[in-house]
Amino acid sequence: MNLFRHAVMTLTLLLAVQTSLAAADSLRDEVSAVYSDKLKDLFLYFHQNPELSTMEHKTSARLADELESLGYVVHRNVGGTGIVALLENGDGPLVMFRADMDGLPVEEKSGLAYASRAKQIDPNGNEVFVMHACGHDVHITSLVGTAQLMAEKRDEWQGTLMLIGQPAEERVLGAAAMRADNLWQRFGQPDYAMAFHVTSAMPTGLLGASVDSPYSGADTVDIYITGVGAHGASPHRGVDPIVLGSQIVMGLQTVVSRTLPPRRPGVITVGAFHSGTKHNIISDAAHLQLTVRSESAEDRTLLLDGIRRVAENMGRVAGLPDELLPKVVVSEESVPPTLNDKALTERIMALWNGHFGAGVLFSGERLGMGAEDFPFFTVDPYIPSLYFAVGGTPPEDFAIEQSGGDPVPSHHSPLFKIEPDASVTMGVEASVTALLDLLGS
Repeated sequence: MNLFRHAVMTLTLLLAVQTSLAAADSLRDEVSAVYSDKLKDLFLYFHQNPELSTMEHKTSARLADELESLGYVVHRNVGGTGIVALLENGDGPLVMFRADMDGLPVEEKSGLAYASRAKQIDPNGNEVFVMHACGHDVHITSLVGTAQLMAEKRDEWQGTLMLIGQPAEERVLGAAAMRADNLWQRFGQPDYAMAFHVTSAMPTGLLGASVDSPYSGADTVDIYITGVGAHGASPHRGVDPIVLGSQIVMGLQTVVSRTLPPRRPGVITVGAFHSGTKHNIISDAAHLQLTVRSESAEDRTLLLDGIRRVAENMGRVAGLPDELLPKVVVSEESVPPTLNDKALTERIMALWNGHFGAGVLFSGERLGMGAEDFPFFTVDPYIPSLYFAVGGTPPEDFAIEQSGGDPVPSHHSPLFKIEPDASVTMGVEASVTALLDLLGS
């Protein structure tokens, strides 16, 4: 009897595995067909017609038209150029999936036959080249593919799918603007939220997900230094803001190492130092521009307090009175860390391992502290969310780099490029797989 039961269980398991593999193959074929029929040309359009943050008028209109043609109820001009597309399909959870759509003021030098030559007048009135130097063209193209397959598979899920085309991620303005436009009050607060970012730092065919923080919090900080101007030949008659600023820059180098515990990451980078007009004039002011990266609200407070402590006390060292001490200003463009919900992330990671096979999840370490404005959708109120990564560079390009050849270009580089076929199709397949699970009837 035990042998018979064991044989039945083994057969049942084999049938389940075969069914799962057949379903995965079927979805992969469907994604490939949608890419060939529509998404390939759509990607080329988005790539060759990028638009700057808050100015994505044609991009937003094209994305909205595509989603509307698939049967979604589309709401335009949400928080500026943002769009919200809803597909209601009976009782069930409300699940949001977001794609950002803005480009960058970068002249493309990738050498691709379809490279962007687009130009646009920026908010300062300057004509600049514009490029999708961060892969947002992959995101919005994949969103359309996901929308089509979810519409075609309505008999496999129940609930409401909310697709968001978000403007101005590069300036960390768009998510906050959409929330300020009463996003949840108008369209419903999601039960789950998802998004992905294509990355040139990961091979195609792989997905990246973690149960902690895929993106850091970021603060834009300005330090305004008031000195006392003097002749360059009589420095004793003034308070040199360049010397004081240099002391502040060097003092900031100890804030991370002597404020945060050694196993908690943080970054303070001085990106710009402005002061002076002429060789022999000691200026009366200096301006430092910083970016600050952290992984938690506690660490953010420690770093910002440390910056103020160094700046103000270096001013005292220079002999400045309290009313003239350096002023530290934290910009409103700051964003909190992106934090994945542990239970949701583990659930979807297990799902992907079963669907794509073991080894689909990237195991390399996270090396940078890039930031995202996606948390403005998920932090207050808290919404369980998963932000994942899709590999965008062919494996052979990494092999060339490792053998001493051309390095793989980073995001925001004029040389940046993504292999669209593998990236878009993987983005769609991973997204649809996760959404069908969350909305499964």
